[in-house]
Amino acid sequence: MEKENANLKQITDENGELLSPILPDEVKNFLIDIDGTICDDIPNEEPERMATCPPYPDAQEMIDKWYDEGHVITFFTSRTEEHREITEEWLRNHNFRYHGLLMNKPRGGNYHWIDNHIVRATRFKGQFTDLVIKTKEIEVFK
Repeated sequence: MEKENANLKQITDENGELLSPILPDEVKNFLIDIDGTICDDIPNEEPERMATCPPYPDAQEMIDKWYDEGHVITFFTSRTEEHREITEEWLRNHNFRYHGLLMNKPRGGNYHWIDNHIVRATRFKGQFTDLVIKTKEIEVFK
């Protein structure tokens, strides 16, 4: 985590009060789901499948590219803490390079992220490729 923390820029509000630091504009903070995104969707109820599931090749290639470009890679998953060891081992065995792993993401999908920082969401639909910019309709606060 030290590499990305070194890149953080201190910012202040209009009164000079410190705010949470931010990454430079050119660095993305990728939060990437595991099951169904970088490998087959393995439910927590069948943890024995986690060890033998192969990664999607294009996922590893694109994530390696982003890592090499200096972006921050954090995996997140609905897997529970009891599955942390097998998940970390799986990531190591498949040579995924990353900065962090967040466990216990709420299950069920239909996520709606509310944050005070810019959030860009990309729904995974079966293939990792370079990202392109498209204009879409979004929900915002009134």
